Amino acid sequence: MQLPRLSPGPNWKADFMDVSVKADAPICTLTLEDMAALCCRALRKAGAARPVAEAVARSITKAERDGSVSHGFFRLQGFIASLQSGKVSGDAAPLLSRPAASVLLCDAQTLPAPYALELAMPELIAIARDSGMAALVMRNSAHFAALWPEVEMLAEAGLVGLACTTYLPAVAPFGAREKLFGTNPLAFAWPRPGKAPMVFDMATSARALGDVQLAARAGHQLDPGVGLTAAGDPTCDPNEVLAGSLLPFGGYKGAALSLMIELVAGALLGQKGSASTAESDNRDGGPPPRGELILAFDPEALSGGQWQEEAERLFARLEGQPGLRLPGARRHQNRATTTEVRVDPALLATIRAFCES
Repeated sequence: MQLPRLSPGPNWKADFMDVSVKADAPICTLTLEDMAALCCRALRKAGAARPVAEAVARSITKAERDGSVSHGFFRLQGFIASLQSGKVSGDAAPLLSRPAASVLLCDAQTLPAPYALELAMPELIAIARDSGMAALVMRNSAHFAALWPEVEMLAEAGLVGLACTTYLPAVAPFGAREKLFGTNPLAFAWPRPGKAPMVFDMATSARALGDVQLAARAGHQLDPGVGLTAAGDPTCDPNEVLAGSLLPFGGYKGAALSLMIELVAGALLGQKGSASTAESDNRDGGPPPRGELILAFDPEALSGGQWQEEAERLFARLEGQPGLRLPGARRHQNRATTTEVRVDPALLATIRAFCES
């Protein structure tokens, strides 16, 4: 059974990093444990080996738990379609090598990124602690998930983490009308011993593509300045943006960051950039595998042990400003209180039917 794609429906709204079920929509809830089990079952049905399915299910469930709905259960259909089309492998073995002393190369063999990362991150952490800094070069990984889990993993190990990846073209560079860049997210994490790390994960587009897709499904309008129609005209209609292009955040500044990511997560890694990836993509089953760059820094080695006090002074000054919260604070608040999540009833029914087919 091929999993059908849902047409836009009335059950979701997208509001920049806060996507939830509409107040007047039918309510379906799942515990985090039930969601993880359902995701794992669906991925196994689609052909993923159990360790791969469990890693992806953990990624989806963590995103839902932390309030990142645009990278949660909503993404399961893409993973399933990619496995069914053969574009993504469900049972390959990543290949790890050390082309240089501080460089770890992981050829994911078209596996989902959450699984390949779980295997590669312990070695990256060890290299960074030994050398002071290290780079993980991810090639041929299928990345549908949020980017913060990998850098948060580094911060929880006491390291500073930075990650970026490309995507299929979705963003028109500043001053252009044709989409050439991916949404090209950038994630950063700073360790705070005894506290939750400071973490941010942001698209270099004006809105994450998942937020636009959810807005289209819910029938909500976007803010001005988010995207263009296929003819290159400004629009607040998410369906027109999906047919046209997103804009970079911050005009030419966001476009410059997106260009940097095209280079360091594409050409620098021996991988294609967003536009070149699209030229060879068959458009069957989600985005094709691509590259990701992850950098890890040991603050003890770089600072001589003086890093924590100065960082905490800065954080205290920021948190002392009325109405200001540190990046990632809402994610950690959600994490501490969430035991079950609301889900789109139509999507839930579709996934369950697929599992039973």
